[in-house]
Amino acid sequence: MTDAWEVTCRSPWKRPLWFFVGLGAAGASLAVVRLVFWGGRWDVVWSAGGLVLALVGVASLRGATARVSADAHGLHTRTLLRHRSVPWGEVADLRVHLKYTNTPRAQETRRISLLLRDGHKRLLPLPRSWSPQDPDFDAKLEALRALHRRYGAPESSHIPVVSHRTAGRGWAGSLSLCALLVAGAGVAAWFVPGMVSDERAWRSATPCTAGTPATERDTCLTTLPAVIARTDVNGLKQPSWLYFTGGRPLERLEVSSDAAEDFEAGDRVRLTVWRGQVREVAGAGHMWREHIPAAGEVAVMAAVFVLAAGYPGAQVLLRLRGRRLPDDEVLPSAVPFAAALAGTALWLLPLCYLHPTTLLASPGSIVWAATGSLVTVGLFVWAWRATRVRTPAATDVTEGAAEPQVTNGAAEQETEAFLAARFLEHTDYNPHGFGTHIVLGGGPPAVTPHPGPGRFAAKRIPVERLSVAGVRRARGSDGDTVPLSWHIAELDDAGEPVRLAAAPDDLVRIIRELDPAKAR
Repeated sequence: MTDAWEVTCRSPWKRPLWFFVGLGAAGASLAVVRLVFWGGRWDVVWSAGGLVLALVGVASLRGATARVSADAHGLHTRTLLRHRSVPWGEVADLRVHLKYTNTPRAQETRRISLLLRDGHKRLLPLPRSWSPQDPDFDAKLEALRALHRRYGAPESSHIPVVSHRTAGRGWAGSLSLCALLVAGAGVAAWFVPGMVSDERAWRSATPCTAGTPATERDTCLTTLPAVIARTDVNGLKQPSWLYFTGGRPLERLEVSSDAAEDFEAGDRVRLTVWRGQVREVAGAGHMWREHIPAAGEVAVMAAVFVLAAGYPGAQVLLRLRGRRLPDDEVLPSAVPFAAALAGTALWLLPLCYLHPTTLLASPGSIVWAATGSLVTVGLFVWAWRATRVRTPAATDVTEGAAEPQVTNGAAEQETEAFLAARFLEHTDYNPHGFGTHIVLGGGPPAVTPHPGPGRFAAKRIPVERLSVAGVRRARGSDGDTVPLSWHIAELDDAGEPVRLAAAPDDLVRIIRELDPAKAR
């Protein structure tokens, strides 16, 4: 497949797709004919069904007509509405675009994307794979790369894999989510001053008198007698109702389920009306009061929106910070920024609830805000340092090995150290990727499926046939199981490439045991 002079990619489900195209056309036509010649009470149902079938048909037609081909002149794509050709000289690299899904049978979707010389990126409609082990997709990818090597000049010697964890993934979605949450916070904050005013007016409202003008009765409390005819008690997700005898002063009132259970038919109650709405229902030993959202609650909601916007904002910041990295290198996690936002919430939310509009009105709130701001600054400085891009070249390797321990003049005994690390390839000392730790000391280095203590089920690493070829940061092709902060050591195992993943400091320590001459 690597010597192919021409590659053609078509959908493997052309027959089912054409079947759905015909089904969509037939359904849409039937719906139109029925609407024109018959009509009736089911017009809406037929219209909706025809529209759904038409959309399914259009989507199926797009998939059935898609085609990607490559030859000596370049790469050609054809879709339903567009034909495009790109010469190999304009293609800088071929990449794998990896997208993870939540479905149990299709955990990841792989597609091929083009990186052009001018920096633009283009996603090919075909081939497409829904499995990490797809020989047909791998063969088509290798054939396209062979043509690119023959007639072009690839920038990468390996296959770059771009996923949601790597630097090459776009940040427009995170930025849009951040802007949407900030806008929601602004809307919530806009209501706070008005709610403070309404809350104060409700607390200071007095009963209306006989001499109160009609234009001012909305600002005072009006009390009306009523008799409950019956109650309608529903669950928490449905409203409960109080019905009044004779529909006076109103037919029914929505209340909580607990209030509907407390009142009974025939109870004489007093309704308190304020600003044209019933705010209280008081009877013999029972009272219901409408919940008026406090300004502090809305201020807390606005603060929550702002804090929630901080996480996608941190993701955008990390992508901008790693913009000079290769597109397939894994970026640090934004979890430290999430921890900083959670620490900020501990002091900001109570402050917003107690002082929604008077944050700087008292010495206590000023000290509270100033102290919390200093804590937040410290947390974000820590998060900034924790998410820095740590390249293998910046990793310092200490001279010499760890000193052996001597106890009571006895012989030197080196203690065992279990380091979290894993080989990414299946080998005789790591069958089926069973190893999760590497044990050093107390014997030869070995792979274990547990963090110790003891060497139960450990398999010795053949140090004599391993050599270190290099150390690099994690890439998208290393898989989603490698933590974002780990580095990858590329080893040579008697001519076979093997990858070892571990935290930077632990990896240096392991390399010193595997290949002391190349520890640097």
